[in-house]
Amino acid sequence: MPVSVTLTGRVVRLEPLTEQHAPALAAAAAEDRTAYAFTPVPHGLDAARAYIASALADQAAGRALPFATVRVSDGLVVGSTRFTELDYWEGPVVWPPAPRGPVGDPWAAVPDAAEIGGTWLSARAQGTGINTEAKLLMLRHAFETWGVRRISLRADARNLRSRAAIERLGAVCEGVRRAHTRGLDGMVRGTAFYSILDEEWPAVRDIVELRIAASRAPSAPDHPRPLVSA
Repeated sequence: MPVSVTLTGRVVRLEPLTEQHAPALAAAAAEDRTAYAFTPVPHGLDAARAYIASALADQAAGRALPFATVRVSDGLVVGSTRFTELDYWEGPVVWPPAPRGPVGDPWAAVPDAAEIGGTWLSARAQGTGINTEAKLLMLRHAFETWGVRRISLRADARNLRSRAAIERLGAVCEGVRRAHTRGLDGMVRGTAFYSILDEEWPAVRDIVELRIAASRAPSAPDHPRPLVSA
């Protein structure tokens, strides 16, 4: 399974999520919760601890690689994101297809495909360019370090702002799985699925890097604020 790694950019640092992040994560989530209708975000210190424990259990099982999202300018934890649905294609073909663990030494294995999800930011960090650069760091690591063939993203079909943010990355919409699961509000929801393939990555990288460069221009407005995915 992939080892923990810290990914650092100009405005954001993604560092391995640990129990020590719980107080800062709870504080970030408490700023303004109006943007969290579609995404699980912990509410309170106990919930933050449970959230981290669940993420670390998934990591120990080889299913995820979670991060704390940290603002570089002041070292403040402003949210979380993760690689999930890590999938390894070595070994015999299995049917029906499903995400599976690595063959051989798990510590030497890297995934062939993965999903980026569980992303949320504090209210004051939304619309500041942090999410865009975080996605660039994660995509670059997945395609250029791991050498994955595919990165997936998904969102509640009703979450139009999150879907628009994913589409601005250059991800391709594969469709909406109707009546896919229950949403946080208890309603049956559809899920919009997106993907980026390895052959598409150079063009996507150019798009994201141009967006980041444009956002640094004094007259350029940043993107709309809520950037979360489930």
